[in-house]
Amino acid sequence: MALFDRAALAPVLADGLQKLELALTPAQQDQLLDYLALLNKWNHVYNLTSVREPMQMMTLHLLDSLAALPAFAGARNVLDVGAGGGLPGIVLAIARPDMKVSMIDTVHKKTAFLTQVKAELGLANVTVYTKKVQELAVKEPFDVITSRAFADLSDFVEWSQHLLADDGRFIALKGTAPQDERERLPEAWQVRELRPLRVPGLGADRHLVFVERKNAAEQETV
Repeated sequence: MALFDRAALAPVLADGLQKLELALTPAQQDQLLDYLALLNKWNHVYNLTSVREPMQMMTLHLLDSLAALPAFAGARNVLDVGAGGGLPGIVLAIARPDMKVSMIDTVHKKTAFLTQVKAELGLANVTVYTKKVQELAVKEPFDVITSRAFADLSDFVEWSQHLLADDGRFIALKGTAPQDERERLPEAWQVRELRPLRVPGLGADRHLVFVERKNAAEQETV
């Protein structure tokens, strides 16, 4: 297990938040570091991420997820599909305690980890499901469904569209969003925006892909 140096990681997180212009409380920053410590600890046994070094986890996972946070302004009920080790779901839940965050994954060891994180960090706004998203049924549809490095856009939308509110939208965290992926979206859906992200300390391309239902006029032109 890689050494977790909290004293070295804390200022990197604080600097990243400043560059992202995000105002999180000291308690929230502590929670993010606690989460990273758990991810590092459990990763040794459960293989939650291929990134093994905590400082790389900070940039590639924590700051990468935090960079997407402004896109969820106004969201009240969010589903993270293929949540894996909790990215971006756990990060969203910590940063937005006012927002309900559900996470779903088919791999039991991953959802066991998410359930442990929920308990240890006291995240009352988190719900964890272990099943295929195609099989999930909920009483209240989600206003945002998100994923990070989960699947082709068309599969992501096709598998989870039954869970989205009528006026909701998908937000996919991607490195790039290839044109062919966008063209394969189900007929009733389209990419409304492709938004580049700047992640502190990361030189690679990162984008948010916003997918929404076409309106009646747009569907008639297809």
